Amino acid sequence: MEQALQGNIGRFTLPEIFQLIANSRKTGTLGIQKDDDIVMVYFKAGRIIYGYGPRQTFHLGQLLKDRGRITAEQLDDAVNTQARESSSKRLGQILMEKAYIDRADLEKVVCNQVEELIYSLLSWETGTFKFYENQYPTEEEITVNISVENAILEGYRRIDELNRIKEALPDFNSVLAISATPTERKSSISLNTEEWNLLSLVDGNRTIEEIVQVAPLSRMDTLRKLAALKLAGLVNTSGKKEQPTDHLQAMVDRVSQLMEEYLEIRSKPRETEDAAKTEKRKPKEKTTVESISQNIRSRLTESDLAPNSVEEDN
Repeated sequence: MEQALQGNIGRFTLPEIFQLIANSRKTGTLGIQKDDDIVMVYFKAGRIIYGYGPRQTFHLGQLLKDRGRITAEQLDDAVNTQARESSSKRLGQILMEKAYIDRADLEKVVCNQVEELIYSLLSWETGTFKFYENQYPTEEEITVNISVENAILEGYRRIDELNRIKEALPDFNSVLAISATPTERKSSISLNTEEWNLLSLVDGNRTIEEIVQVAPLSRMDTLRKLAALKLAGLVNTSGKKEQPTDHLQAMVDRVSQLMEEYLEIRSKPRETEDAAKTEKRKPKEKTTVESISQNIRSRLTESDLAPNSVEEDN
């Protein structure tokens, strides 16, 4: 029997793990956990096709609105349709059906978010990982096609640059505010359109991470420009924002455990020695799978990257 691919990050680096999956042309899901953070990366024949983290602050509808791809009215209409019909459809699918956005735009945004997730993931130096071969916890209509080699190369370029950026920027949970600039200096400030747009997102309430999430630029471009604005004295920090600890967040912390239980149930072979006991056990197993599936769907439903379909054993 082939040994499961699992272990601790540190003994094996994530780039090494990714490369092993790529070289073996494996298909399945790589689950990675560090403290309370968990990320699931989907592979097909050794290439990255999807990825999501329940803690990520990416909400597709809000992001599309903030980037000017849809209006607030269109977003509200799609959200209301989803709620009114108790639909299991993704918000992105509803937006496409209503012709508020085309598939190409949606794919571009999703691809960008998956890439950013992978690049940030490659910097993890601690945690645990496990590969679930030939299993996906969700069915995704929109997937990407990312080369592991290219992801590693770009990821390391970004890590090197990010280390330099972090010297200029504080903790990403820090709130940014516009600095009080003397009148005589204001007239001499020359910013381009992207910098003015970015400065408009600095409102004394958003953290660096929140600005990155809603900015129309890529993550690295946004961080570069924020670092430049801070070094130029145009923005400053005004404290940190504590992360909310509501019921949803508490449940998200359990996603890793739920996913582990769910996948173990799916991979567990049926007992054949005692048919009577097997029949008695099936309803209980089915209930467990349904409970876990429902937990995952309901707790992650606010994120368009969250599961909309989890297969269950018949």
